Amino acid sequence: MRRRVSTIARQFGDIGRDFYARGWVLGTSGNFSALVSREPLTLAITASAASKGALGIDDIVLIGPRATVVGTRRGKPSAEALLHVNVARNRRAGAVLHTHSIWSTILSDVHAADGGLTIAGYEMLKGLEGVTTHEHAEWLPILENDQDMERLAHLVEVTLQRFPAAHAFLLRQHGLYTWGDDLAQARRHVEILEFLLEASGRLRTIAETHTGGSHGTDKNPRPAANAGGARIHHELS
Repeated sequence: MRRRVSTIARQFGDIGRDFYARGWVLGTSGNFSALVSREPLTLAITASAASKGALGIDDIVLIGPRATVVGTRRGKPSAEALLHVNVARNRRAGAVLHTHSIWSTILSDVHAADGGLTIAGYEMLKGLEGVTTHEHAEWLPILENDQDMERLAHLVEVTLQRFPAAHAFLLRQHGLYTWGDDLAQARRHVEILEFLLEASGRLRTIAETHTGGSHGTDKNPRPAANAGGARIHHELS
């Protein structure tokens, strides 16, 4: 198992350096997990307070189905470990990645009252697993952040069951969670979704300027390009 954990540690290190350089996991924000075994469910997850820009094997902890440490490895898992367990179990994911980018933080707040946002019309949507056309409409549910992890984990589970086609969800004023069959697919989903969130946020700013709308004073304005609800499309009216 140590060889398997060492391989995951190297992959986490590569992903962490990349995401840190892009500003998606600054400070000690974000957390990564990867499946070690399905039965019993065991995940390798980044330790609490570890810098994702400088991850090593000592920053990896093994957790079981209750998000508690298993095996002989020492360390404290991320405070959000139970969320990773729920995603791995409900989506049968092989990897779960969580980022704290500027745009995911802002848009998760702006669209919180709508319960989520839909992103449609972008060619980059085809980078999401199973999506074959730019006409796809991706719904990103937004959940209220909560320091009670058991309560938040239950909300995550309910949300995943309610929206089985979703590739990700947002925590309000917090960040993005996405997943994949393996780390490569999960990493691709982060790249695609962070691109789409930034494009959506920049489009919103342009649309507000274009229509003479608010410039950040209204936390949930409805510019012309987003009239009628939390739907972001890449064409300006």
